[in-house]
Amino acid sequence: MSETYNFSAGPAALPKLVLHQMQAELVEYGNAKASVMEISHRGVDFTAVAQKAEQDLRDLMSIPDNYKVLFLQGGASAQFSMVPINLLRGKNTANYANTGHWSVKAIAEAQRYCDVNICADSSANKFTDIDDFSNWQIDESAAYLHYTPNETIAGLEFDYIPEVDMPLVADMSSAILSREIDVSKFGVIYAGAQKNIGISGLTIVIVREDLIGSVVPKQPILFDYATQVNNDSMYNTPATYPWYVAGRVFEWLKAQGGVGAMAEINERKASKLYQAIDGSDFYSNPVNPKYRSWMNVPFMLADDSLNQLFLEKSYNANLLALKGHKSVGGMRASIYNAMPESGVDALIEFMADFEKQHG
Repeated sequence: MSETYNFSAGPAALPKLVLHQMQAELVEYGNAKASVMEISHRGVDFTAVAQKAEQDLRDLMSIPDNYKVLFLQGGASAQFSMVPINLLRGKNTANYANTGHWSVKAIAEAQRYCDVNICADSSANKFTDIDDFSNWQIDESAAYLHYTPNETIAGLEFDYIPEVDMPLVADMSSAILSREIDVSKFGVIYAGAQKNIGISGLTIVIVREDLIGSVVPKQPILFDYATQVNNDSMYNTPATYPWYVAGRVFEWLKAQGGVGAMAEINERKASKLYQAIDGSDFYSNPVNPKYRSWMNVPFMLADDSLNQLFLEKSYNANLLALKGHKSVGGMRASIYNAMPESGVDALIEFMADFEKQHG
């Protein structure tokens, strides 16, 4: 039987080595004589897991000392609320770039707390292009600027970090750890774990210290970054198993050579797949090549009536979860860190064979 490759946008595939570690340690973790899911989150064994996971993430991303790292629940969607709650700091306006599905959701939630200035809007081109940064209409008096570096559904990814004189906030759920970034350029980075970090149920938040401690009044105490910082992300019982899995993934990333090494692999994987699409009259990708995502690659078949057959045959070839989002259609291959280059090669080979038979 050939290798199985999972191209799901999330929950995404995990590194096989990490899956085997999870299997081996499921019933009994280390010297704890119990599953990591059963031990106290305040006990010495889990405290060691938590501290090592944070340090490994700091090492991988070169996180400066004046940033706090939080391991929270609620998904990135909870951060749609927590960002304005913590960062408005007495102001009434925030800048948001609208470049896709998740930007739209972040904007809708922010509008419950403040006036949102849409400083860039890709909706007119169906989220296939990003307006040049020089054309952005930024309100310089606003509290912060929020953007989504990578949009999973349309496959649109920034190739730069916006330079602004206010806190920059990024939803990095589908881009974190895929390439090196300068954390010091950001006020807040947040990311749901279920793409490049681990399993669902955990959200990483990296927040600059000077942005902690002044919140919109009468909001949930759990949504105050200071509450989480002052309690080491354990004001309430944290998502212990996803936290443990994240730690194992961080160890795996270090063993691969770190984020820089992963970036070389990710760029190569994406380049191969886009070349296969662009070199064919049967497949197409609508995104401006400058802003094509490394992590999420949508592609259309020339004949939509073949979509179901493509999905059936690809599944039978052990290429899983290739159906595109309903708002875009076609196919989508999510090729996060855990997707080996051999998986992309197998997909390209299948696509070529399918085109020969049905093109």
